[in-house]
Amino acid sequence: MTPPTPTPTPLLRGKTVVVSGVGAGLGHQVAAAVVRDGGNAVLGARTEANLAKAAAEIDPDGAHTAHRPTDITDEAQCEALVALAQARFGGVDAVVHVAAWDSYFGGLEDADFGTWQQIIDVNLLGTLRMTRACLPALKANRTGGSVVIIGTQSAVASPSQVQQAAYAASKGALTSAMYSMARELGPHRIRVNTVLPGWMWGPPVQAFVTFTAHSEGVPEAEVRARLTERMALPDLATDGDVADAAVFLASDRARAITGQSLLVNAGELMR
Repeated sequence: MTPPTPTPTPLLRGKTVVVSGVGAGLGHQVAAAVVRDGGNAVLGARTEANLAKAAAEIDPDGAHTAHRPTDITDEAQCEALVALAQARFGGVDAVVHVAAWDSYFGGLEDADFGTWQQIIDVNLLGTLRMTRACLPALKANRTGGSVVIIGTQSAVASPSQVQQAAYAASKGALTSAMYSMARELGPHRIRVNTVLPGWMWGPPVQAFVTFTAHSEGVPEAEVRARLTERMALPDLATDGDVADAAVFLASDRARAITGQSLLVNAGELMR
């Protein structure tokens, strides 16, 4: 008689994960993956309605989610989100940083450095604020904790299709900060890693493809083919693929991984 196949332990069973930047795209997918894999997701973003909608879709009975409007440029709001996680679920095991300002386009010659400063305040300093707010709770875990930063492939290789110099620079600085944090927090068994998505099929890229196709008068399939032609795999990575990578790095299965950047890009750039 064949013995029964053991049921695998969910990656995040009993874990509580703070997720910043939960909207319709990647943040939603990360929070959904946390709950799917047995964890509790504490959702933060600036808009209450978006949070409530995401929580209802991810966790209809509300047993494994909590949410609070959070602007990561405000330290007190970051601390309040962590306090919610502790009050509702007893602690914090990981934080996944999705919140970012990624809608400003252009290069150096046309740069508005006032806007650049705001982008840096959100993408770099905001992520650091949220991380620092989580530190007391993460340090309280005897088995350690995890910080997962969502970066961008643009931080290491500029795309030819669009110019996002400010976004790339802010995320590049954050990747550099990751190395220092990994060394500083390692003695507390807190791991710090970055996921670097390339072109990622989800609401923002779908909108880009639709807009470009309409502007040029070509089929959307042609625009999408331009994005995939340089990739080793024939399909774009999706929001869900990036969320799965983040969940893995948040889990104990990545307990010996820190200070690393993981490209999730269908092989467009290999390092």
